[in-house]
Amino acid sequence: MHGITVRTEPIEGQKPGTSGLRKKTRVFMGRHYLENFVEAIWRGIGGVEDATLVLGGDGRFFNERAAQVILRMAAASGAAKVIVGRNALLSTPAASNLIRTRRTDGGIILSASHNPGGPDEDFGVKFNMPNGGPAPQDVTDRIYEASRTIDSYDIVESHDVDLATPGTRRLGEMEIEVVDPVEDYAHLMERLFDFDAIRSLLAGGFRIRFDAMHAVTGPYATEILSNRLSAPEGSVVNARPLPDFGGGHPDPNPIWAKDLIDAMMADDAPDFGAASDGDGDRNMIVGRGVYVTPSDSLAVLAANAHLAPGYRDGLKGVARSMPTSRALDRVAAARGLDCYETPTGWKFFGNLLDAGRITLCGEESAGTGSDHVREKDGLWAVLLWLNILAVTKKSVADLMADHWAEFGRNHYSRHDYEGVDADRAAEMMDRLRGMLGELPGQVFAGRTVESADEFAYDDPVDGSRAEGQGIRVGLDGGGRVVYRLSGTGTAGATVRVYLEDYTDDPAQVRTAPEEALAGVVAAAEEIAQIREHTGRTEPDVRT
Repeated sequence: MHGITVRTEPIEGQKPGTSGLRKKTRVFMGRHYLENFVEAIWRGIGGVEDATLVLGGDGRFFNERAAQVILRMAAASGAAKVIVGRNALLSTPAASNLIRTRRTDGGIILSASHNPGGPDEDFGVKFNMPNGGPAPQDVTDRIYEASRTIDSYDIVESHDVDLATPGTRRLGEMEIEVVDPVEDYAHLMERLFDFDAIRSLLAGGFRIRFDAMHAVTGPYATEILSNRLSAPEGSVVNARPLPDFGGGHPDPNPIWAKDLIDAMMADDAPDFGAASDGDGDRNMIVGRGVYVTPSDSLAVLAANAHLAPGYRDGLKGVARSMPTSRALDRVAAARGLDCYETPTGWKFFGNLLDAGRITLCGEESAGTGSDHVREKDGLWAVLLWLNILAVTKKSVADLMADHWAEFGRNHYSRHDYEGVDADRAAEMMDRLRGMLGELPGQVFAGRTVESADEFAYDDPVDGSRAEGQGIRVGLDGGGRVVYRLSGTGTAGATVRVYLEDYTDDPAQVRTAPEEALAGVVAAAEEIAQIREHTGRTEPDVRT
């Protein structure tokens, strides 16, 4: 075993975001590609000599092979220690927790989040900072610049490291500690939530169904829900992580988790249903006969978090991403909490969490979290829901009805147009930008525009400014449309249109979102001319 220097050439187009770099798996498997990006990470963070790192991923195709490469590169670059999840598995929130509790110098997470996995699907690599959160823009910029000038990388030539057996071993001068990926995370959940109350709820006949979607949360849900909380056999389904997620799309929404939705809408439905995504940081909540939107879920958790032991002293403040519905704002106003509206991206929440300004935060894209880690956390949200249900002894439907009776309802939906021609999508956004000053006062599909702007954010913690974060159009009566281009895919552009309308009329709060939002949908189309620019008459995904 010895270290070598490999000569290489920079690969253009390797610009990572705070979610890391996502490409097709075969791109990462290409000659020097993974190695170049990892070397760019080393250079972007100032090197890893004497550093301790965390390493793991969601188990998708190429996960363990990539981990072996990264370990050999870390050893060759002088790292002191790498803590690895068994079989190179770690959910994103569990990795964040390990980084924080072990006080490491950061970590590498191997995942493309909710994107499909397989040799012809997606793979991703991202670096998390010592606070456990995603790398900020200045770090990702340095990584990108390094990727453009790389001419070599160092790597140790060796046999594969045993990652299947917990324990400590060495690779050259570097120590490798293989850990149970679930244990530390499960202990954290036990400290935050009243496991006795949840266990009693389940023992009393309350039935749950958690769909792990053949992704990384399977082992976590099995240990926590089945083993520690004694949920009946069959409560956790699709629990074995598979390299291709069983041929499915590990995105917890009503489209890709249709089996769970069908089960929860059946006559013999369980009382509570939930799902998580590829790397375990997203969640979907469903009650018997009722789907809970991520925006409503965030608002309900904020209103009731004090019922869980970890939050019994109340919340310091709350935050939501700009496209997320304003249901959270109404809870914050009623509870006297500061409420921040941030750009999409967990790093903005991380700044507020680190500064002690907020306790709870979330995004409309099924990500919810708190100050326990610096990532969104799918299973954490499920356990907080169960804790609330155990204490209130209400059904999901009754809890939602009571919430709407107190705060009103922000009917909400997101329409995704996927794989759109990038130039045409950009043309649509440019056209909207040019119209912003003219829109207020105009009427579209019977709704009057009251405001229109492109969202920009001045971070109250570090003073940075983020511009071009999405176009907001406010409508009369509390309606709103938001238009954004998303960067989470690997092919084409995704146009996301967020639709919202408010009512406090008791006769209207139970109206189905598609009916309640019909006028906002028509106005959104008329304003942006979506069909003309995307070539689509319907969105690919509605959530």
